[in-house]
Amino acid sequence: MAEQEEVLNATDKKYITEVLEDYKLARISREASLMGRREVLGGKAKFGIFGDGKELAQIAMAKQFKNGDFRSGYYRDQTFMMAIGALTVKEYFAALYAHTDPEKEPASAGRQMGGHYSTRSLNPDGSWKNLMEQKNSSADISPTAGQMPRLVGLALASKVYRQNKDLHKMTNFTNKGNEVAFGTIGDASTSEGPFWESINAAGVLQIPFAISIWDDGYGISVPKKYQTTKGSISEALSGMQRSKKSTGYEIFKTKGWDYAHLCETYEKAIKLCRDEHVPVMIHVEEVNQPQGHSTSGSHERYKSEERLQWETDMDCIEKFREFILDAEIATAEELENIDKEAKKHVRDQKGEAWKEFNALISDDLNKAVELMNAMAKGSANAVFIEKVAKDLKDTMGPIKRDIFAATYKALRYMRGEESPAKTQMIAWLKDKEAENWDMYSSYLHSESESCALNIEGVAPVYEGDELTDGRIILRDNFDKVFESRPEVLTFGEDVGKIGGVNQSMEGMQEKFGELRVSDTGIRECTIIGQGIGMAMRGLRPIAEIQYLDYLLYAIQILSDDLATVQYRTKGGQKAPLIIRTRGHRLEGIWHSGSPMGMIINALRGMYVCVPRNMTKAAGMYNTLLASDEPALVVECLNGYRKKEKVPANYGEFMEPLGKVEVVKEGTDVTVVSYGSTFAICEEVAQSLEEVGVSVELIDVQTLIPFDLDHDIVKSIAKTNKLVIVDEDVSSGATAYMLDQIMVKQEAYYHLDSKPVTISARDHRPAYGTDGDYFSKPNFESIFNGIYNVMSEVDPQQYPRIM
Repeated sequence: MAEQEEVLNATDKKYITEVLEDYKLARISREASLMGRREVLGGKAKFGIFGDGKELAQIAMAKQFKNGDFRSGYYRDQTFMMAIGALTVKEYFAALYAHTDPEKEPASAGRQMGGHYSTRSLNPDGSWKNLMEQKNSSADISPTAGQMPRLVGLALASKVYRQNKDLHKMTNFTNKGNEVAFGTIGDASTSEGPFWESINAAGVLQIPFAISIWDDGYGISVPKKYQTTKGSISEALSGMQRSKKSTGYEIFKTKGWDYAHLCETYEKAIKLCRDEHVPVMIHVEEVNQPQGHSTSGSHERYKSEERLQWETDMDCIEKFREFILDAEIATAEELENIDKEAKKHVRDQKGEAWKEFNALISDDLNKAVELMNAMAKGSANAVFIEKVAKDLKDTMGPIKRDIFAATYKALRYMRGEESPAKTQMIAWLKDKEAENWDMYSSYLHSESESCALNIEGVAPVYEGDELTDGRIILRDNFDKVFESRPEVLTFGEDVGKIGGVNQSMEGMQEKFGELRVSDTGIRECTIIGQGIGMAMRGLRPIAEIQYLDYLLYAIQILSDDLATVQYRTKGGQKAPLIIRTRGHRLEGIWHSGSPMGMIINALRGMYVCVPRNMTKAAGMYNTLLASDEPALVVECLNGYRKKEKVPANYGEFMEPLGKVEVVKEGTDVTVVSYGSTFAICEEVAQSLEEVGVSVELIDVQTLIPFDLDHDIVKSIAKTNKLVIVDEDVSSGATAYMLDQIMVKQEAYYHLDSKPVTISARDHRPAYGTDGDYFSKPNFESIFNGIYNVMSEVDPQQYPRIM
C-alpha cells in the first residue's frame, strides 16, 4: 500500500510540475505577444502578428509532437514552437526586429516578418541534418491556407516511407513512416481553395495528416457566419467523418480554454493518426484573441462590447488559472510569482535581442560617421558633409537604410573631388555591398556542392542509328532512374495506370508499383504541395502537371512556397522538387499555351528548362536528380511522336543547365529560340540557306538560368544581327531574353540593325491547325522576319518579298 501511495504521489507531483510548467510557458508566450505589440507601436519593429489566445491549445498539441514529426503552420504558432523547444523568447524578438544572423534568428535570418517559423533542416554546407533527431517545422508563408498543400506532401511522405521497405534504411528521414504531419490554420482561412483541395486530397490518400483549426470567430473583421457554411468548419466537413463503411477523417472538437479536454483530445487524435495513418481534424473552438488581428488595426472597431467582454472572461490563460486554483494545484500567490517571473524573463530576453540587433547597426554607424567626417576635411562641401554625418549620428534608432543613404548622400557632395578619405569610403561601401548581399539576397538557389550548376554535362552515347519515338526516350530513361533510386517517385493526373496522356510513363506503374507511379485527382495545387512536402523529407518526387496551361492553378504555391524555400530560410531548408509538364503548340486556348513570361517572373528561385526534344528533356531530368534544387521542365507537346536516336547510356547522360547550344553555325544573322518553335526555326534556317542567308541558330535550352557563358553575344559579335523567336505573347519571355542579351551581355555594342522579335499574338491560340498557324509564329512569319532583317541591311542582294 505504501508503495502504491508513493507511486501515486510521484505521479501527482509529475502532473503538478507539468501543469505549472505549461502555465509558465503560456504566460511567457502571452507576455511576448504583449511586449511584441508594444515594440511595433513604439517603432522598434515594422509589423506584428501574434499568437495570444492560442496558448493552451498549442501547448496541448506540442505534447504529442515527436522527433521526426513535421509542422506546416500558421503565423500564430509561437507557443507551439516554444513548447517543442524550437523557439526561444530572444529568437522571437530577433525575428520581430529582423536580425539578419541565422544564429540569432534561425527561422529566416530576418527575411520573414515575425510569426513565421521554421527549423533548420540543413547543415551550413547544405547537406541534410538527421531530421529524426529533431522536431521539424517547414518554413511558414503568409498567404492564408498556402501551408496546406505542403502539409499533404509532408504527411504522404510517411505513408511512402511506411509502405516502401526499400526506404527504411533512410533513417535520417524516417522511423518506418511513423511521423505525423501537424498542420495549423485559422478558421477564416478555411475559406480558401487550397484548404479544401488539401483536405480532400488527405482524405483520399489516408495519410497521417493532423490539421488543427484555431477558431476565434473572425477573419480580421468578418464573422465566421460570412465565412463558412453552417458557421462551423467541422459541421461543414462532417460528411468526411469516417464510418464503418468508408474511410475519411476522424473529426474532433474541443475548446481553446479547456486545458484538460485539449490534452485529452490531442492525445487521442494524434495516437490514432500516427498508428493507423488516419487523417484527423481538431476543431478548436472558443479561442480568444486579446489583441485583435495584428498591429495594423484595432478589434474594438468591429467587435461588440459583449464580444470584447467575452474575450476577457474566456481568456484561455485566465481559465487555465481558474482550473489550477480549483484543482488546488497551486495557490494564487504561487501563480502570481510565476506571472512575475514570466514577465521578467520576456523583458530580459527582449532586451538582449534588442542589444544584439543594435550591435549590427552600431559598428556600421560609427564607421560611416568617421569616414564622412574624414571626407569633410579639405572638401569644398565640408559643411554639408558634416551635417549629413551629424544628422545620422543623432538619428533615433537608426537602421541600415539610414546609414547607407547618408553615406551615398555624402559622396554626392564630393562628386568631382578626390581624396584618400573618399577612396576609403568607396572601398568600405563595396565591402558592405557584399556583406549586405549575403544578408538580404543570398540563397535564392542552392549554394551547396549539389547545386544544379555544379553538375557537369555528360553527352548521350549512341552505338547505332536506331530511331524511336521521343516518348520512348523519356520512358526508358525514367525506367533506368527508378531502378537505381528507390526514393524517386512520380504522380499526377493519368500518370499511373495509363502511363501518362502521352505514354511517356507506359508500363512504369506495373513495374514499380502504385506507390511510386501514381494517379492523382484533378488538383494541381496539391499535386505541387504533395511534391514540396515529400521533397522536404528526403524523397525525390517528380510531380506532373498534365498541361502547361494548368500550371496556373498552382502558380501561387510554386511562387510563394517552392521558389522561395532556400531564400526565405537563408539556406536552412530545401525542397528539390521536379515538375514535369508539357506545353506550347497543340490545339486550342487551354492546351497550347506558352505563358513563359509569367512563369519566369513568378518562379525566381527555381530553374525553368525548355528542351527542344525528349533526349534533351531526359538529360535535364538526370541533371536535376543529381542536384538539390527545384525546377520546372516543359516538354514539347509535338515531340512525343517525333523520331530521335536511341542513347545507350540511359540514366547517365546529363544536360548542363544554363548552357545554350549552337545547333547550326552561320555568319549572317543570330537566331535565338527554344522549345517547340525551335523545330520550325531549323526548317526556316535550311530554307534561308537556299536564298543566301546564313543563319546561326541557337537553342536557349533553359530560361532560368540563361546563357551563363554569354555565348549568344559571341555569336552576335560575328553576325551583328539578332532575331528572337518565341511563342509567348509579345514582350513576354522575349522581353526577358532581350534584357539578358542586350543589357547583361551588352550585345548592343555589336548590332548593325535593331533586334527583331517574332512572338505569338497577344490572344490565346485559336482552335485547330489554322488557329495555331495564325496565332503563333509559323514558318512564313519566321522566314519573312529573318529575311527582312537581311533585306534592310542589303536590299539589292535580298530584295523585299512583299
